[in-house]
Amino acid sequence: MKEYEVPEALNGSRLDKVASQLVTGLSRARVKRAIEEGNVRVNGKRRPKGALVQTGDRLTVDETKVADPDAAAEPTKDAPLHVCFENASLLVVDKPAGQPTAPLRPGETGTLANALVGHHPELAGIGYGPREPGILHRLDTDTSGLVIVARTAAAFEALRTALQDGQIRKSYLLICKSEGLPDEGTIEYPIANHPKDQRRVYACVHPRDVMRYAPRPASTGYRVLERVGDWALVEVDVAKALRHQIRVHFAAMGHPLVGDRLYGGVEVEGLGRHALHASRVAFDGDDVVPDFDVTSDLPGELRALLR
Repeated sequence: MKEYEVPEALNGSRLDKVASQLVTGLSRARVKRAIEEGNVRVNGKRRPKGALVQTGDRLTVDETKVADPDAAAEPTKDAPLHVCFENASLLVVDKPAGQPTAPLRPGETGTLANALVGHHPELAGIGYGPREPGILHRLDTDTSGLVIVARTAAAFEALRTALQDGQIRKSYLLICKSEGLPDEGTIEYPIANHPKDQRRVYACVHPRDVMRYAPRPASTGYRVLERVGDWALVEVDVAKALRHQIRVHFAAMGHPLVGDRLYGGVEVEGLGRHALHASRVAFDGDDVVPDFDVTSDLPGELRALLR
């Protein structure tokens, strides 16, 4: 843990601006992410990136969790990589549960990024940074399913714009408690960083929470596909998914995902993961990237819950 004091010259400035100037070797984007993940704190407390800081405030930075943006993911040539679809512009890969999308620390291996650059060296230098070669969007470690990977810089920029504009359709499958869950609906609780636990996010159900935590808007549409015993198999569509959005939205409704210990889900012996799978990604195409529509079946350990 490293500590910095806000100088007079930065009095009244935004937290992300101050942290970018005081913490050397980190890009503005990486600083913002570190703040959102709770790895940068002001006087020991978690604050949003736009919070104003004062002369003498103490910034603490957890350097073990703030990645070096210049350290690339190390290639692992013999790592398994399940490619569901590919063309000259992109790959769509199926990430297993338990595998992180990208490394957090220099030298870390076992992630999807290591496998990608090991099998496809041309991905190095493409994407948000060296640790995320070509990766357009992340999945939580225990979420399985489809990840889009750009193979060229032009394709990455086109896909990133499409993702930001909601033009890439993403669907998920989840399993949760069936009783009391409507057949379909939309969950629209805004989401903020959790005020006490950096591992979690917080669904602002009450108006007072909206005023207190300045959350971001989030919308999760869903429909029940199947009900078997205690469980419901649910399809979810999100245009723009925030960190843990689906998980915290269903937990806020009283229907946390099966196996999601972080948000109060029922544990099932032998499961070892939460029941969320990224099942479809689709794009109508543009002048740079051709159209695609890729699906992935529910993994066997999740399908077994419905037998």
